[in-house]
Amino acid sequence: MPRVRKGAARAQGRKKILRAARGYFGVKHKHKYQAENQLVRSGVYAFRDRRQRKRDFRALWITRITAACRMRGTRYSRFMNGLKLAGVLLNRKMLSQIAIDDPKLFDGLVETANKNARALTAKA
Repeated sequence: MPRVRKGAARAQGRKKILRAARGYFGVKHKHKYQAENQLVRSGVYAFRDRRQRKRDFRALWITRITAACRMRGTRYSRFMNGLKLAGVLLNRKMLSQIAIDDPKLFDGLVETANKNARALTAKA
């Protein structure tokens, strides 16, 4: 009887790795060793970029809010501080959407923020 080194288990392991590496460029989707290395690397990139995506979106929302504030003659920092003093609990994602979808509501928020920012300046 011939000696079998892992037999089916080895083939299944290789198949599993190559299936996961489908779509990779060049040798990385054909050879087990290269595919394994690339899968580890890809996992690291995926882990890192799941966190990076959150930062990128926050920066985008802040940029949109800043642009909308400048169109209305105020600054982002003054706007956000005024909202905080007014007790408006809207996150940056929602403020960004409001600035795009409902400019009249955003105008009202800017007025509220400016009123509270001026009140704070008058007290000081």
